Amino acid sequence: EKLDAAELQIEQVLRLRHGLGADDENDFSISNQADMLEMASDVSGTLSTLLGGIGAVSLVVGGIGIMNIMLVSVTERTREIGLRKALGAHNSDILLQFLVEALVLCTLGGIIGIGISYGVMQLTGMISALSSYQVVIEPWAVGLALIVSTASGFVFGLYPAMRATQLDPIEALRFE
Repeated sequence: EKLDAAELQIEQVLRLRHGLGADDENDFSISNQADMLEMASDVSGTLSTLLGGIGAVSLVVGGIGIMNIMLVSVTERTREIGLRKALGAHNSDILLQFLVEALVLCTLGGIIGIGISYGVMQLTGMISALSSYQVVIEPWAVGLALIVSTASGFVFGLYPAMRATQLDPIEALRFE
């Protein structure tokens, strides 16, 4: 509670002992635990932002990969899509099929990623040099990771699914 007053008194004593005049700058610095805690908090915030940016870029790159896989899947299954349309499948049925595939693919990827995270947590706990550090995985972070991976499956699977619905059945059946 009296930290600021104590700092002021220390500064005055040090200025007198160093022979500094009223207009001279301090040739010393005073820091306290609160300053160090604030600096550590700033560094932690910066690192969190940096890691979040890296995660966002990774998510976009992974999403583009998912979209390419789904586009290849649409191309490889063009005859199947044409046959389904010729037999009376609605565009919504085909859209739902490809969206479900993308969602399942991304959700499974998210679950595998969560499993790897727990494995790394266990490994770091077993390494004696790192035993002073404890890795903690928050339940809200696990839920958020699963939601984001599923949402990316929806976002990046939507274009290929829509492209599949736009195929002409006659042209699709002729496709080789």
